[in-house]
Amino acid sequence: MPCTTILVGKKASADGAPLVSRNEDYFTAFNPKRFVVIKPADQPVHYQSVHNKLKLELPTDPQRYTSLLESDIKKDGYWGEAGINASNVSMSATETSTTNSRVLGVDPLNPKGIGEEDFVTIVLPYIHSAREGVERLGKLLEKYGTYESNGVAFGDANEIWYMETIGGHHWAAKRVPDDCYVAAPNWFSITDFDFDSDDTMSSADLKQMIADNHLNIDREGYNLRHIFGSHNDSDYGYNIPRQWYIQHLFNPHDDLRPDDPEMPFAKQPEHLLTIEDVKYALSSHYQHTKYDTYEGTEDGKHKFRPIGIQRNQEVHVLEVRSDVDPAEAGIIWLAYGPNPYNGLAPFYTNVTDTPAPYRDSSKKFDINNMYWLTHTIATMGDDHNWRYNASLEDLDRNTLAAGRHNIAETDAKFADAGDAAAQQKLLMDTNEKTAKKAHDLAMKCLGDMVKKGSLLMKLNY
Repeated sequence: MPCTTILVGKKASADGAPLVSRNEDYFTAFNPKRFVVIKPADQPVHYQSVHNKLKLELPTDPQRYTSLLESDIKKDGYWGEAGINASNVSMSATETSTTNSRVLGVDPLNPKGIGEEDFVTIVLPYIHSAREGVERLGKLLEKYGTYESNGVAFGDANEIWYMETIGGHHWAAKRVPDDCYVAAPNWFSITDFDFDSDDTMSSADLKQMIADNHLNIDREGYNLRHIFGSHNDSDYGYNIPRQWYIQHLFNPHDDLRPDDPEMPFAKQPEHLLTIEDVKYALSSHYQHTKYDTYEGTEDGKHKFRPIGIQRNQEVHVLEVRSDVDPAEAGIIWLAYGPNPYNGLAPFYTNVTDTPAPYRDSSKKFDINNMYWLTHTIATMGDDHNWRYNASLEDLDRNTLAAGRHNIAETDAKFADAGDAAAQQKLLMDTNEKTAKKAHDLAMKCLGDMVKKGSLLMKLNY
């Protein structure tokens, strides 16, 4: 199973904005993604999935939104993954999850239902707040069911909600505390749940379903991970260590163990978290522990599934700011390919088009495209990670720094840019500038690696 999610509440974020982030991983190494803008005229009304041919009618009043699509939606389906709409609501879908046989026996998955292929496309254009996103997706799940277990995140300028599907037709969601972060690997993540709280939502009959089918294994309260989650041996190598390592990074002085299945859903970090912190965590392979994929011990380096992995297709950090004009508030920080080998670049989302190096990905190799350029760097770097570490750290740092500089300059100019059309053009021009700089820095990194590596080739005399 793929993906790792990190959510950061606004009072846990150094920028004061909620952060919704996730690695989109895939089952094999290559699945190129495209960063695009979906305009209302291009949004389907008569929707049909490719995966299972599900048909449903969508509202006729969609908003413009950004989306991270497959390279060929006609053949493979949308698989929108993440985006921000014109109301500055963000959505990331999905964190593939797990459940147990007791739940599936009560509410089996529906092979003809909705799933990851559909979620962003059928929800994000029609919502105006994070809470409204949970409500819309919840109604669709109850009506159509789902063929898989998933976690979905919604954010706006004020809050983040994390929603998890339960069986075929049920769901639960919890608001991320403002002063906390959430690290969610591929297993059921919500723990303590108060059905009477304003900070929780669920399908109407969920509490009754638990009671009727004797699903609660705790003597008091409701721990949804205990009730609905998996408890497999494989979780100890695949899921729990990723949650442990992220919590270790953000709470380094806590006594944490990589085999502890009772780690909390949300945790208060020791310091306010930055975009850089999130990127490092989502690129990590257990650095500075015996489990490091590259530098760990022989009995440790292959023990746990890393977070940054060759199957990373893209990483996104969705940020909606409250201290600027709403017309410039939405930013998607984006990178393609294996995360230890890429640089994260910020793009405004109130735009009508996106830069070609991030928009025009295809399954044909093209060094001008950021997806394939990153994979080229990763292929070279993987065999000699330490040899190229300085070049890779430069790529990471300089891409983030250049993007931050472009955002700061544009924010300062935005109010005086003119009317709405002129302001939007300013944002699009900045996006083009950011994309070019990110591509230039990646090419420089690749060139540095070639120069270093060629001097150490075995074909020498």
